[in-house]
Amino acid sequence: MSELLYGRHAVLEALRAGRRQMYRLWLEERKSAKGGIVAEIQAEAERLKLPTRTIRGGLFDKFSGRGVNAQGVALEVEGYPYVNLMDCLAAAKKADEPPFLLLLDHLQDPQNLGTLMRTAEAVGVHGIVLPDRRAAHITAAVSNASAGAVEHLRVVRVTNLNRTIDDLKQQNIWVAGLDGAPEVPTLAQSDLSGALAVVVGSEGKGLARLTREKCDFLVRLPMVGRIASLNAAVAGSIVLYSAFQARQLQ
Repeated sequence: MSELLYGRHAVLEALRAGRRQMYRLWLEERKSAKGGIVAEIQAEAERLKLPTRTIRGGLFDKFSGRGVNAQGVALEVEGYPYVNLMDCLAAAKKADEPPFLLLLDHLQDPQNLGTLMRTAEAVGVHGIVLPDRRAAHITAAVSNASAGAVEHLRVVRVTNLNRTIDDLKQQNIWVAGLDGAPEVPTLAQSDLSGALAVVVGSEGKGLARLTREKCDFLVRLPMVGRIASLNAAVAGSIVLYSAFQARQLQ
């Protein structure tokens, strides 16, 4: 089934990644430009010999009617190409790097998912694992929120996240869960180097009880302000960058 990606960065990165089957590029006439990112999009479409149509209104009016800012570009593509867990581990092995994974325990907000994926791509995460049910999946909104980063990532959908954690442990990958309980060690007290899977819980509820118990260790972000906790995407991004820095020092 095809879908429409929107947003200039999401469309450009989908074209660059070339992982999806692509059918047609749409440009809004009054927002077309001769330079900048729109010109890059047009150049990529020409390179791929992708049919391009410039229109006035039409589907862009429909986007606006839903409160979506498509930025004058849309790309008709096949659905997102999910992979399996072994593909992620193979990518780490090919890069001669210890595996670096992000597991999301029923995160549901597309904006949060997109933000975390943008961070994950920036720090070299080899794969992201999402549960099949009660969780956000890769949609046009997520691709747009990630500024197209998701188009370059390996994303796995699993029926049982806790079973996946067990599988990762068998591969000698340490599993670190993000938790805010005061007794949990802080980032400064935790070793995030080496083969690692970071688990971020859902908005509001955090990690599920069994998932929390499955983790090899938990990490906490110390805070001195009056706000009790950070947004899941912000907190997860901080942990990912801390792990990235620890890996650079190896």
